[in-house]
Amino acid sequence: VLDDLELNLKYALNTHVHADHITGSGKLKLANKGCQSVLGKKGNEEAKADMYVDEGELIKVGNTIELEPRHTPGHTQGCYSFVCSVAGDDTKLVFTGDTILIRGCGRTDFQGGSSESLYNSVKTKLFTLPDNTKLFSAHDYKGHTMSTIGEEKVHNPRLTKSLDEFKDIMENLNLAYPKKIDVSLPANKLCGLQD
Repeated sequence: VLDDLELNLKYALNTHVHADHITGSGKLKLANKGCQSVLGKKGNEEAKADMYVDEGELIKVGNTIELEPRHTPGHTQGCYSFVCSVAGDDTKLVFTGDTILIRGCGRTDFQGGSSESLYNSVKTKLFTLPDNTKLFSAHDYKGHTMSTIGEEKVHNPRLTKSLDEFKDIMENLNLAYPKKIDVSLPANKLCGLQD
């Protein structure tokens, strides 16, 4: 597709160091000369990337697209969401990783996760975006590909609760430990497979 559109892939953004699968950043770099892996600075001190970003440091793509990193810890300490603005278009996009899933959120029981931090990240860094902001999460287990901030404010069964109710839900999920964590985590600290 990149070749068909005569585009070059400049960045492979990682919203966080994943535990359940190996990121494709390494393979994207191998297939696209000059492509850089990107991670947020905070909470990812043990991970290796070509470029680290933090709040206030815009990532520019061409002359029309800007990505604004927002540190949204909770699922992991190093979670970042990326708010995308396109010149001439008032509608924003946000890539939330596992911080917000469509009608859910990422687990908070490993990698320095914190239910309270996740809740506060959502309320102060994401739910402050305009309601029509299009939301794209890292996973969806029900076939949904997009939501909006406004929809999640009203319909997300976890994030519409009070902090205490949210913490109770998260502490009682009783999820199995990720099967591939022992392989995925070390590989993802290098931003994926490098060969």
